[in-house]
This record gives sequence, C-alpha cells and structure tokens, in this order.
Amino acid sequence: MAVRNSLERVIALLDLFSEQRLEWSPDEMMDELGYSRPTLYRYLKTLKEAGFLTSMPSGGFTLGPRVVEMDFLMRSSDRLVTHAQPHLEKISAAYPCTALVVRWYGNKLLCVASECSSPDLKTSYPRGRPMPLARGAISRAIIAFLPRRKLLPIVSANMEGLREAGLGEDLDTVLDVFRQVRRRGYAVAHGEVTPGIVGIAAPLFDGGSGPIAALSLSMPEEEAARYDATEIGETLSRAAAEISGYLTRDRIAGSADAD
Repeated sequence: MAVRNSLERVIALLDLFSEQRLEWSPDEMMDELGYSRPTLYRYLKTLKEAGFLTSMPSGGFTLGPRVVEMDFLMRSSDRLVTHAQPHLEKISAAYPCTALVVRWYGNKLLCVASECSSPDLKTSYPRGRPMPLARGAISRAIIAFLPRRKLLPIVSANMEGLREAGLGEDLDTVLDVFRQVRRRGYAVAHGEVTPGIVGIAAPLFDGGSGPIAALSLSMPEEEAARYDATEIGETLSRAAAEISGYLTRDRIAGSADAD
C-alpha cells in the first residue's frame, strides 16, 4: 500500500529498524523507501532533534534515547502492566519460572512485563523482542479465544507454522486444537519457542470481543516435571480472570467518563 502522508512516511522510516537491521545509512533508507533526498533528510533532522534517532560515526542512524524514555512512560501508564504486576510477583514466587505478560498487536506478540525467580532460566524472547505468532502457549492462548471472523484468517495465514508446531496438517485439525484450548481455558506447549522450556498461558481481556494479551509462565522441563500442569494452568486462569476484570472495569469507567 502506498504511503499517503507525512506521518505514515515517518512511521515507515522508524519501522525500518529491526533486530536484523539495527543501523541504516541515508542512502539505504532512500533505496528502501523511495523517498527523495530532501524529504528523507527533513524527516531525519526532525527525528534526530526529537531523540527518536541517533546518528552514528559511520554516517548511519540507529534508534535514539527517546524510545527508552517512552518505554518507561508506557510501563508507568499501562493499566495492563499495573494490574498484572502483583500477579507476576505471586506466580514467580510460587514456581521457579519466568512469569510474563505478553501483548498482542498487529501480527506481533510482545513481552511487556516479567518477573523471574529462576536464575538459570534463559528466555529467547525477553521484554521487547517479538515472539512468533504461530508457536507456543502464548500464541494459542490468544488465538483460541478470538472471534471466529478473526481466528480463521489468522489460522489460514499461519498454517505452515502451525503445522511445524505439531498442531495438525489441515485446518479442521488445527481448529480442533484451538477448541480444546478454549474449553480448558489455558494453553500448554513444550519447547516450541525455546528448546527445553515449558510454556503455560491464559488469555487476558479488557471487555472487548477478544483477548488483548496473555498471562504466561515459562519453566525448564526438568522443573515443570515436579509440578501439576493442570494446577498451574488453573492458577494462571484465575489470575488472568482477575486482571481481565480490572481491565474491563477500567474500560467501562472510561466509556462512562467519555459520555
């Protein structure tokens, strides 16, 4: 889709930066986005002065300190993080694990808060690193609870990854797996995202038609063998229901204030 206005052009420029490409030169940006040199340099000047970009000795650009500042403000203001934090601390105290809240936005899953009580547990997806959409308990805990009109396009678009994760070879089989997750209320996955790690996750709602995030626990296989997965899943489901209740009340209160 063509970029239509200046704001979209600026966002497209920021979207160039990824884990695979942390630094871009102006010439590379022009080649990638098709912007004229005067237009690109105008945007670069604005973003650099605002702190969103930093120029490097090589002549390239990377993301700047303003991004870190906004991350702090997001964590301070995000009601999801605020309501979930006590539960993350309680879960990580009860099990040798990392307890996480993972938001779903666009086609990405992103950890926005976590607490770890297992010093040897190394996650492949720390806070801020997008997770795969078609693998793991977090993905299933969110997708399974989507309205059918949203669920079907996502499942169809990610069938290859879902097959590789062992969910089934055809659409009906995969959909049956999601129905089972929905009946149970939580999802369990073994080594799908990080080898040797068990993930258990329950969906989080804010009163809308589908989940906005998931409450999850990651634990090494050898530790997980000492615990009842059903008990952990039900613990997460209860905590997720409480957090969802707070978020729903916040949403209703916000709607009332707007009226």
